[in-house]
Amino acid sequence: MTYNIPRFGLLAGFILVLLQACTATAPDTGIANPFDRSEQAFGDLPAGREWGAASAIHYAGNGQIWVADRCGGNRPGCEAQTDVDPIMLIDSDGTIINSFGAGMFVWPHGMFVDAQGNVWVTDAATAREGLKGNQVHKFSPEGERLMSLGIAGVSGSGNYFFNAPTDVLVAPNGDIFVADGHSPNTHNRIVKYNSAGEYLMEWGSVGAENGEFRVPHALAMDSQGRLFVADRANSRIQLFDQQGSHISTWTQFGRPSDVYIDDNDMLYSADSESNTGNLRNPGYSRGIYIGSVRDGFVDYLIPDVVLNPEGTTSHAEGATADEDGNVYAAEVVERSVRKFTRQP
Repeated sequence: MTYNIPRFGLLAGFILVLLQACTATAPDTGIANPFDRSEQAFGDLPAGREWGAASAIHYAGNGQIWVADRCGGNRPGCEAQTDVDPIMLIDSDGTIINSFGAGMFVWPHGMFVDAQGNVWVTDAATAREGLKGNQVHKFSPEGERLMSLGIAGVSGSGNYFFNAPTDVLVAPNGDIFVADGHSPNTHNRIVKYNSAGEYLMEWGSVGAENGEFRVPHALAMDSQGRLFVADRANSRIQLFDQQGSHISTWTQFGRPSDVYIDDNDMLYSADSESNTGNLRNPGYSRGIYIGSVRDGFVDYLIPDVVLNPEGTTSHAEGATADEDGNVYAAEVVERSVRKFTRQP
């Protein structure tokens, strides 16, 4: 198995991990952080509503961000709050421009905005009554549902079934990629469909070898058309071509819960789990790792301000960025959306 640590080199990378593992406080990683952290939750929610667990976030262009919140909670979240819109469009000042999706989701998880501005959202759980969940939905920018993949409320591993789909991505040619499997106790795979939602192929199983996954948690694609898979429980990002052939494996971007690649081929990797339990990437700092996919170097790290989280996750599980380099984070445990302003 190949692991690449192009910035530090193997020896320097080992020394960094060793130093981090031996310190009781947040280590000085030596990685620049040119971002100011907003102390207030981002987004002016309606009166009486607070942020719930949010992991789905994606830049929409024109200074606007799409966010899917779990209806003020986490689980059961939207299953219990059927009159709350979980999907919101927010401008750069935090004003909510549009919202929709009430009563349609159980557990919103991953999100993608395609070239036409359509919003794709995965629902990674099944309602107890079995009438919704385990699907991928496509919406127009106005909130009209245009397509659904998967069988509502049914778990499975067939061509048109999902078992906790975590994320979705649409390639420039319209092909649809779905990351399926939020637990290593189920099938872990990438499923590919054409633009009409017709099954094309799939790859992956549970494991730690090339092309295997333990919780494929998020997807991104760079300008070369390479598919980046956040293989979270294996603490790595795997790179594939669009036919599922393994290209490379990167570990320098932490234990990724989310990966986002902007138009300049900058990668934003949200690490919410390193150092939070046995075998959870010990010695690495949680935070948002940022670097160019053209060279694989880690240029910046927005560190997690929570040094010793009580649970097994902390800080951002979702991350995206605008044209000015400002970063927006969706936080599950903290139940917040945060803006990090890029400084000159």
